[in-house]
Amino acid sequence: MTKPAFHVPLVEAWRGPIVESIMYGSAAIVDSHGRLLAALGDPGGITYLRSSSKPIQAIPLVERGGMDAFGLTDQELALICASHSGMDEHAAVAASIQRKAGVTESDLMCGVHPPTHRETHLRMTMRGEEPTSNRHNCSGKHSGMLALAQQMQVPTADYIQPDHPIQKVILQTFSEMSGVPVEQIPVGVDGCSVPVFAVPMYNGALAFARLCDPSGLAENRAAACRRITHAMASHPDMVAGPGRFDTLIMQVGGGRIISKGGAEGYQAMGLLPDALFPGSPALGIAIKISDGDQGDYYTGGRARSIISIEILQQLGAITQEEIDGPLAKLAARPTYNWRKVQIGELRPAAFSLAVSF
Repeated sequence: MTKPAFHVPLVEAWRGPIVESIMYGSAAIVDSHGRLLAALGDPGGITYLRSSSKPIQAIPLVERGGMDAFGLTDQELALICASHSGMDEHAAVAASIQRKAGVTESDLMCGVHPPTHRETHLRMTMRGEEPTSNRHNCSGKHSGMLALAQQMQVPTADYIQPDHPIQKVILQTFSEMSGVPVEQIPVGVDGCSVPVFAVPMYNGALAFARLCDPSGLAENRAAACRRITHAMASHPDMVAGPGRFDTLIMQVGGGRIISKGGAEGYQAMGLLPDALFPGSPALGIAIKISDGDQGDYYTGGRARSIISIEILQQLGAITQEEIDGPLAKLAARPTYNWRKVQIGELRPAAFSLAVSF
């Protein structure tokens, strides 16, 4: 078994008395002042945030006054930050954003895929309904980008292109939040066709720490960050969907934890000030599973939710009771064969976070 040089074991798959498979990765925990408080693997490893960048990508719309200009609600803002499950309520909120911004579903350039919420997909199939762009998990983000184009009074056509004015503004904002100069950020194309950014793990965590404690930022940006974290925490059902890690962990967090996963094994989380104890600093957490995380991305992957929960527990952000309750299906857990016989377990590799505040 080989692994990239900078990754370390994060999650183990046991079968009987031995480890059958190991899932490698890296993680970084950073405060809003830029202090690296803990790391697993190499916090300097560069990787794409994928959909974990959505709350950062939403900042320009909010800080430029788009919420008030279009009368957008916090529920709609949460969907703009989302990788939603394509349920009826998700599609309805996306359509509402579009109506308010003066665009239509046909303007979306995210493509089409079936809802990832299985019951919704089944109901649509049974009634012969084909999915449309508003069922795409990124329809909220794309609707928000179109709203930004309207607000900036620039063309909505080709809004997904890197040289479009809104994408230039978004990249500059991401650069400022992550602390990486624009010219040093590799830019790729995401699954939904918009630009996607790669930065070191440390800088991805820093962006989320600043999102959760923007007190050192300009007032417009700080207010935008506070509104985004409030919207996500208030409407976690919009950010993902039933049974999914981001939704469950924010419900458990009760306004203390912000969570946004991305494809290919990336997970970003933020702890707001005072989340751990009175006076505790805001923290950003970035996690990358090196093989892209085999399993169901929409419920937290095979490894990502396990290591995320372990890190949060070691930090003191969640309790064992919460892990045994709402998070049980996503935490360290037994594995079974098709006859429902327990044959092993998935559990975090042994490590201890030595965090000093």
